[in-house]
Amino acid sequence: MQGVNQTMMHNMQSLSKSQTSVSKIECYVCGKGLEDGHCITAKTLPNGTVLFCDVHYSLQ
Repeated sequence: MQGVNQTMMHNMQSLSKSQTSVSKIECYVCGKGLEDGHCITAKTLPNGTVLFCDVHYSLQ
């Protein structure tokens, strides 16, 4: 039983070290996103990754 407790404590410690973040997904050009009914596509450019909606992705 002691081994099970040690494993549970190890798993809990591992979970507490995890960090996540959430960002709103919106078009770099117009600011519209999924909640507006648009598809969003990521495109890697020389200065970083940019998100475009289905309207503005075709203009690139």
